[in-house]
Amino acid sequence: MKMTPTGHQNVLFVLFFLSGFCSLLYQIVWLRLAFAAFGIITPVISVVISVFMAGLFIGSWLGGRWIKTLTQKTGLSPIVFYGLAELAIGIGGLVVNRLFAVGENILLTQGEMDSVAYMLLSGVLIFFSILPWCICMGATFPFMMEYVKSRRVIDASGFSFLYLANVIGAMCGTIGAALFFIELLGFSSTLTLAAVANFAIAAVSLALASRPAVVPEAAPATTSVDTSFAWPTVQTGAAFFILFLTGFASMAMEVVWIRAFTPVIFTKIYAFALLLTVYLFATWLGSYWYRRNRAAGKLHAVEKIMTWLALAALLPLLMNDPRLHPIKATTLFSIFPFCLLLGYLTPMLIDVYSKGFADKVGKAYAVNILGCIVGPLIAGYLLLPLIGTKWALLVLAVPFVLWLLFNAGKLIGSQKGVAVASAALVLVCAFGVKTFEDESIYKNAVIRRDYTATVISDGEGMKKRLLVNGVFITYATPVTKFMAHLPMAFAEKRDSALVICFGMGTTYRSLLSWGINTTAVELVPSVRDAFGFYFGDAARVMQNKNGRVVIDDGRRYLKRTNEKFDVITIDPPPPLEAAGSSLLYTKEFYASLKKRLHKNGILQQWSPGGEAKIDNAIAASLNASFPYVRVFNSCENWGHHFLASMSPIRDLTPQEMYALMPEAARRDLMEWSPAKDTLAFLTTMLTNEIPIAEILPADKKIMITDDRPYNEYFMVRRFPAYFRKLLRMSGLVAQSDNTLR
Repeated sequence: MKMTPTGHQNVLFVLFFLSGFCSLLYQIVWLRLAFAAFGIITPVISVVISVFMAGLFIGSWLGGRWIKTLTQKTGLSPIVFYGLAELAIGIGGLVVNRLFAVGENILLTQGEMDSVAYMLLSGVLIFFSILPWCICMGATFPFMMEYVKSRRVIDASGFSFLYLANVIGAMCGTIGAALFFIELLGFSSTLTLAAVANFAIAAVSLALASRPAVVPEAAPATTSVDTSFAWPTVQTGAAFFILFLTGFASMAMEVVWIRAFTPVIFTKIYAFALLLTVYLFATWLGSYWYRRNRAAGKLHAVEKIMTWLALAALLPLLMNDPRLHPIKATTLFSIFPFCLLLGYLTPMLIDVYSKGFADKVGKAYAVNILGCIVGPLIAGYLLLPLIGTKWALLVLAVPFVLWLLFNAGKLIGSQKGVAVASAALVLVCAFGVKTFEDESIYKNAVIRRDYTATVISDGEGMKKRLLVNGVFITYATPVTKFMAHLPMAFAEKRDSALVICFGMGTTYRSLLSWGINTTAVELVPSVRDAFGFYFGDAARVMQNKNGRVVIDDGRRYLKRTNEKFDVITIDPPPPLEAAGSSLLYTKEFYASLKKRLHKNGILQQWSPGGEAKIDNAIAASLNASFPYVRVFNSCENWGHHFLASMSPIRDLTPQEMYALMPEAARRDLMEWSPAKDTLAFLTTMLTNEIPIAEILPADKKIMITDDRPYNEYFMVRRFPAYFRKLLRMSGLVAQSDNTLR
């Protein structure tokens, strides 16, 4: 039985919807798995995005060139090769995590994480881990376009039809992965779900190959060139330049947006997912807008769209003043117009150039993707480390601004128009640079940048604080001193200590006051370099022969070192929901950590508090990993110090702890203390112990693991609370209860 042309189109739409769904789901999960294997740094984002795009580029280019030859030599339908590509993508979804694990082990021999060798080799390993499957993703477009042309299912705008389906699927995959599947299923099951979908696409595609053509053989032959529509005139060179430029700028901006907007939109993964969702939603609307205009026989000129793009490219610079950060919708809206216009322009240019021919589709799409490859690398490795987010956004907007200036006379029709447009753009740029990430909002600020982050040190006296990529990390507080003194006092042996997460350097400095060998591990070089801002004796502390600061990922350092420690103390970076914190609270991390503890050694794990269920999950992970765990409320009555060991942790009276502390350690402890009596201060601390049973969750499934990062993914469980808050704000629910009016 033959399908109708409309039914056939619907099937192809669903296939490309699912294909886009799976592809972006993979990108979300692979990025998070790459963080775990290679470090939570901007270059990892850049490499994953660039390699993803490189695969699409190679697959699109080669697929367009080879599909005719493949079908002619084998006699198989193009959709067979499309199905085989989807089958390979599903296999890749199941093996990439294993390939990352192999790459992680290879990198353990490369020394500290800031080495050039590490950066280059990690990029190579990510490249080969995900490239083959991304090539298959890229090949799906020309393979399906050849099938569409051979079956005459869609007219010469077939690319935009499939592009629309793919973008809608990609948007749903992004939302589904970040907001639902990972939280409910974990990484492994989410990848399995996507792989099953790819296998289903392959099965349906192979089934379609055996069906007869929709158009009877006796029907009049047609070409793929649609002569009933007057396409806009665009020179091939200009079309390719614009496709490359828009791909370059959009993906480079995506990397910068993630760095700039993470403080506003929860965590890096949620920032990436939500920004990508807005990007794809706007692209979908733009593509739909183009399809509607095309059906009506009236398209906007390329010159007009490029003019709008020049203005839209500056919006994120203008609308993301840090003083507006509480208004999250502003952040998301600022990128919407730019993405909407790209959604209109990209499929239009490819349709105009290709007229439905698969080889031309592959070539044009590949040029666009080539820009998408280069953009993230330039943003992650050059623009952000050298000039920061505000100037990076301005630099990326410059080509579009220059286009507007050079074409202002033609577009506006007078020299006066050129002058007005130029003056307006200068004012816009000046205002944007003045407001976006404006250093003047930080008192006495010192800003440092490197390949991993932008580090801001500001404040005076006891109000000094540390921010990384706009996220508040820590301030001058005795809590960070107790992270050193508490485990040291309870330890049976006190010869060596390890600090994971340097922060302001307070805990590292406090441990050195005990006169022991101390190692600190910090991911961001500029955090280490900011030490002198917070302490007048920083130079002397850094010269202490007992201490050293290593630039590396904490998990990675524990795997590559053979050294053992009497005390390991950890202060995961906030927010508690960030991937950087999540990876330092998992059962798998504690398994690695236990190998680096001496017999009777003690781990101090800090939890800053927040959502009670996350505190429960932290306690559960520790309790499942160590037979002995004790919990103390902090001296400032927020957050918990967890002490964990493989051996019983002895009891200490305040007097005994005081006697164990060297004089230098006592002075260090009281440096920022509101109390004047050391013994009284210790008494307050030690009487704040609470039984761990009071923190353990009733639900035994609540725990933090590498596969199920409970603290990091929270939208599903928090949704009822968010919904109730929304109802209260709307006035539908009384402030004191949840009863609908």
